[in-house]
Amino acid sequence: MARALRRAAGATAALGAIVGLLVLAPGAEAQSWRTVTTSRQLAGEESLDVEVSYGAGRFRVAPAEPGLLYRMQLRYDEEAFEPVNEYRGGRLRLGTEGNGEGISLGRGRTEGELDLRLTRAVPMHLRLRFGAVRADLDLGGLSLTDLELSTGASESRIDVSEPNPVAMRRAELEVGAAEFTARHLGNLNAERIEIDAGVGEVTLEFTGEWRRDAAVTVDLGLGALELRFPEGLGVKLEKDSFLTSLDAQRMVKRDDAYYSLGWDEAKRRITVSVDAALGSVNVAWVR
Repeated sequence: MARALRRAAGATAALGAIVGLLVLAPGAEAQSWRTVTTSRQLAGEESLDVEVSYGAGRFRVAPAEPGLLYRMQLRYDEEAFEPVNEYRGGRLRLGTEGNGEGISLGRGRTEGELDLRLTRAVPMHLRLRFGAVRADLDLGGLSLTDLELSTGASESRIDVSEPNPVAMRRAELEVGAAEFTARHLGNLNAERIEIDAGVGEVTLEFTGEWRRDAAVTVDLGLGALELRFPEGLGVKLEKDSFLTSLDAQRMVKRDDAYYSLGWDEAKRRITVSVDAALGSVNVAWVR
């Protein structure tokens, strides 16, 4: 609970800093937009370490066409950003980095875009770091051994539309001041899922193909959390909260935890531990 309180305070302060930076940055009206497309063919890679960083704009990720290691189409303001495209020894870095000029709300209505396609064929450790973006990520079918995601003040949607063909050790999702939705989390094939959310609305849908039991932790600072579980999945819910309401539909309380009605007979079970400071937690069941 103490961690959730610190998370709420930190996220609120971070949001204020982001807004201040955007407003106070020098605001040149002219922009210099450039579009670049880069790609690389598969060449017998056995594993990948992929890091993608993107500051502001529209961000999309999806599986690549057969034969491609990756394809990136990037539209960016070269007055504020520089493209990143590096590959060496199984390590791939993509995206943009700031050039120190700052970003202004007065720079116009046009926004940058990053459209990234990644191979399904090579197991990868995927790191996604983005700031003030609108993110639409389809990770379905990617061979993910580990996943790390970090967002700023964003509107983000993640869909694992197809099962991960390899076992994942851990998925770590760090969400700032954001509206965040993740669907088909069961398809991650993860042993452990960790979500650290600051301020905002968070929706986590645990549908998909569960191939193993899993542990899920959710740290929420300030906001609303909705947990959507598929019928037939065994769910144990542990809650440590301060000023947080809980609506645990179709669950029964045993000792200090809540259990789904079919927990004892379920073929797959997940334990969800929620640490929330201030807000609401709602449980829903989907077919």
